[in-house]
Amino acid sequence: MATDDLFANDAARETRGSDGWVLAHCDGGARGNPGPAGYGAVVTTEDGTVLAELSEFLGFKTNNFAEYSGLLGVLQWTLANGHRKLKLVSDSELMVKQIQGKYKVNSPDLKPLHAEARAMIGKLEKFEIAHALRHKNKHADRLANEAMDRGMKRGPVAPGAPAPLPLRATPYPVASAAPPEPPAMLRGFVKDGVVHLLGEKKLPDGVFVKVIRE
Repeated sequence: MATDDLFANDAARETRGSDGWVLAHCDGGARGNPGPAGYGAVVTTEDGTVLAELSEFLGFKTNNFAEYSGLLGVLQWTLANGHRKLKLVSDSELMVKQIQGKYKVNSPDLKPLHAEARAMIGKLEKFEIAHALRHKNKHADRLANEAMDRGMKRGPVAPGAPAPLPLRATPYPVASAAPPEPPAMLRGFVKDGVVHLLGEKKLPDGVFVKVIRE
């Protein structure tokens, strides 16, 4: 994402390099898990002044991928604008506790996102992350849903905004089909080069058979 796309208004430029804390709420989701996914985030000053609203469609991803993408989007914006102290709130308990080191990261899809987030957090002077219930994260949730709507072409695209990413639907895992039944084994004998079947079974014309010598 280009740095210019991260600015929601001129207030962000005016506070570049501020020594105070910036506060952020972020959220991510996927309709289908995996499904059309997006994240949203709002960044404010300590007194509540909105610095930026971030909203991005991610394509066909999982909920957890979208949650991490929201965290990464906020971290990228924070560093790009010269801020060094960030307090972040998310309603993803999994992501919050993985970043805090309380949960292990077992998913191979999330490990590189976790590593990238930790690397960016290391560039900050101070960083805090906390979990909040969804009803306390409504602003970011709305922005995440707007991103998904844009990607699914359900809502308007702002003038000058990039076109939504095409929906690349990866086949969702389904239950395996029952294995085909093994071919029937018939017994018989060969006489004068002709196969004679034992019993009353008959094979239709054109059927290929495999003869195994006993």
